[in-house]
Amino acid sequence: MILLLVAAVLGGTFLAWSAQAGSAGAGPRGHRHGHEAVGGRSGLSSVDLTGWAKTQIRSDKERRAQPRTRTTASPKASPAASPAASPAAAGTGTGAVRQAGFVRAAAAADPTTLVLYDTAGPYGRLGELYAMAAANLAGHFGKVTAKPVQQYTAGMIGSYTAVIYIGSTYYCCDVPDAVPAAFYQDVSTSTKPVIWMGANIWNMANSVGTAQFTQRYGWDPTTSYYEDGGSVGTVTQVTYRNQTLTRKIPAGQDGGVLRPNVLTGPGYPEVTRLAEGLDSSNGHTFGWAVRSSNLTYLGEIPFAYVSESDRVIIAEDLLFDALAPATAERHRALLRLEDISPASDPAELRAMADYLYSQKIPYGINVIPVHKDPKGTYNNGTAQTISLVQRPQVVSALKYMLARGAVLMDHGYTHQYGNVANPYNGVTGDDFEFYRAHVDSADSVVYDGPVAEDSALWAQGRVTSALTQFTLAGLPKPALWTTPHYAASATDYKVISSNFSARLERSLYFSGTLSGNSAGPNAFIGQFFPYVVKDVYGTKVLPENIGNYEPDAYNNHPARLPADLIASAKANLAVRDGFASFFYHPYYPTQPLKDTVDGIEALGYTFVSPTSL
Repeated sequence: MILLLVAAVLGGTFLAWSAQAGSAGAGPRGHRHGHEAVGGRSGLSSVDLTGWAKTQIRSDKERRAQPRTRTTASPKASPAASPAASPAAAGTGTGAVRQAGFVRAAAAADPTTLVLYDTAGPYGRLGELYAMAAANLAGHFGKVTAKPVQQYTAGMIGSYTAVIYIGSTYYCCDVPDAVPAAFYQDVSTSTKPVIWMGANIWNMANSVGTAQFTQRYGWDPTTSYYEDGGSVGTVTQVTYRNQTLTRKIPAGQDGGVLRPNVLTGPGYPEVTRLAEGLDSSNGHTFGWAVRSSNLTYLGEIPFAYVSESDRVIIAEDLLFDALAPATAERHRALLRLEDISPASDPAELRAMADYLYSQKIPYGINVIPVHKDPKGTYNNGTAQTISLVQRPQVVSALKYMLARGAVLMDHGYTHQYGNVANPYNGVTGDDFEFYRAHVDSADSVVYDGPVAEDSALWAQGRVTSALTQFTLAGLPKPALWTTPHYAASATDYKVISSNFSARLERSLYFSGTLSGNSAGPNAFIGQFFPYVVKDVYGTKVLPENIGNYEPDAYNNHPARLPADLIASAKANLAVRDGFASFFYHPYYPTQPLKDTVDGIEALGYTFVSPTSL
């Protein structure tokens, strides 16, 4: 499934995770909108990625056609597509360059990260969205500061453990370079780790001098391009740390991956190819991510069009090199049972509890305290509202689960919105609660924005009402929260996090959060995480990164079976201290859950309780 970062800036796309908007059946058997994930097809909501890609490719062609000063007396350049000699080409992620350049500089007890992003050009709004994605990941390690790159001043790099620069605006030709020369100079002389994603590395080489750049870093950005053989090709996979990761970009929306022109010969340092890209159009391989001295370069910004097995996993792991290089290898798993409501079958809940208890697997139970079916969709046309206190057998089953290793979690108040279809039928578990959405003529779920009455007061009212229902039913206060269908406003997220210690979910991050200048109420990027983070809202988010079991295709999403979940868990082994976190609906049979759990444990993951994080 394609994961998307939703950034209502690129035309209904979602740059960082699955286009699985409406989902998560909860009530009587027959609810089959089973996914919580959100997004359009790119991770960015309302962003014209087709236009952005065309602009980047056109600018790269213009740069290539410009006269340039060649590096004086440089040895013969090795083609970008040639096999790498470095051990890192096999995906090990190790090598002398990394050890020399990163370990020494990144031993801070409390790592701090500076994230710099572009705001100039016709697609300047992309920068903040990508910066939030990078800042969220860096929030796993410590404090993060994010600024437009124009605000960088000389010496600023020295105040941080590491720097991430996201080149989303291609500075060339008719778009003047907005990156301060001081930043280029500081990167070239510092020992601090710098992770550079995407465009403008060639401008750094030109600014500090191509000879100086190549002598320190061993490759020439001024002769590195997005095209190979006249086109950007079709880069379909990237290999890293012995895992083959996917890269799926819709036709016409691929801006390409820069292919480093690595130089060989006396006087040039080794360039470690950390990750190996494959262009399936011609069979060429190249360094998708390379490192030399203090610089780690990624040939694209990997936050668009991602999935649970996507190359974004590489960026997620590379942060350890810069911010926590001594981190030991460890792989943990999280499980939660989803969309339990007063309409759930207590026998099914007890069966799940017995199986998981027999395997000594801790897990979360996401409970919706009030079930509503305002149109009688599943009740023979008669409207129905059921609270937990009206279903003592369900409450008894929940207590049975809590006594056998479960952690109580709050999954909204009603997991639906009023008496309207949002987007399906108004029924608990099927519809959104904090966000509006509809299904378009192409059978895709489209985000429409926060609900009309959205405010801190309204959101707190929903949370308070939910907590009251748990108390009335004689249940403890839920320890954690999961937003219905993973969609809420920034205001809602902050209210929710003031009531709970953490959220276990995928989330939306809205334009204006960093800059104060919103591009609109539906401009956001969606993201999920491979580890616990403190996000740009200042809240703690636990990971859900491999999706859920769903035997039926719907809304243009294919079925997702145990083998798919296990394959995603395997891909996420590339994150040295990461998770395989998924959810399961207890109205499905126990066997697919058993198959999934067995497969994940066979990979070396250990299941832990959500409250242990």
